Amino acid sequence: MAAPAPASAPPIEVAFPDLAAHAAGNRGVPYAWTFTAARAGPHVLLQALTHGNEICGAIALDWVLRKELRPARGTLSIVFANVAAYERFDPGDPFASRCVDEDFNRLWSADVLDGSRDSTELRRARELRPLYDLVDHLLDLHSMSDPCPPLAMAGRQRKGLALAQALGLPQHIVIDGGHSAGRRLRDYAFFDDAADPRSALLIECGQHWEAAAPEVAKQSVLRWLRHFEMADPRLLDAHLAAVPVPPQKLIEVTTTVTIASDKFAFTLPVRALQTIARAGTVFAVDGANEIRTPHDDCVVIMPTRRPRRGETAVRLGRYVG
Repeated sequence: MAAPAPASAPPIEVAFPDLAAHAAGNRGVPYAWTFTAARAGPHVLLQALTHGNEICGAIALDWVLRKELRPARGTLSIVFANVAAYERFDPGDPFASRCVDEDFNRLWSADVLDGSRDSTELRRARELRPLYDLVDHLLDLHSMSDPCPPLAMAGRQRKGLALAQALGLPQHIVIDGGHSAGRRLRDYAFFDDAADPRSALLIECGQHWEAAAPEVAKQSVLRWLRHFEMADPRLLDAHLAAVPVPPQKLIEVTTTVTIASDKFAFTLPVRALQTIARAGTVFAVDGANEIRTPHDDCVVIMPTRRPRRGETAVRLGRYVG
């Protein structure tokens, strides 16, 4: 049942699926499923709940499993990653269940995974890592804290961009070099190696709880399976949207603004994918420091409405291509 949200958060317009039916998995790892066709093909993985309050991917993959969708070729794995955080969701504090102890999507470097420290997310990452090591292509379904059109986060390698363009959805593709706070799963090991054909793509499907986001996730999954020739054509005919998608636009991240003080604030009304025309325009302050646009026609990418020291306030970029 859809839950109410406090006035300070966007409304919760979606019903949260009961994932108990998927808990056992079928490969000895909770909430991880693998299905292999008789015909050879790639091993692709669909992931939801990298963050516990990002619901759209869970809705889409719950649908995939309940439809008993099986690959026409190759191997299909399905993972609900941070279910421990998902189960802690509180509509009175809907952003708190992003994680239990730390961000699952900042752990994906060998020094962290092989290190000595411990957390709920690290235990889960280590549990899932052997499965990721088997995968040829990974689709990581996310959503965003604040309203924003869907984005494909393609990473810095050409193969990520090629994946986003092959899907043809969403309209906006972001080329970025990763996150300063830690390596994302999308950039894990071979996924970030230009010489390795294995690839990963992260899709931000919209705001966490908006009604449209689960359909973006579902359509992304269907296009992903179509691209790898793993979906039954009858399934695609029945469920793939026939509405044409506008031509894709490519945005290259040029600057990431990290919050350095407890007194960060935007000085202009900024919104996602807004363009600020002039270089040197002051759009925020961080303590005594003014934050200015680094170049003309500066695109504002995913500005935060909940600024906290050490976190990303906004990414800035430019349209390319």
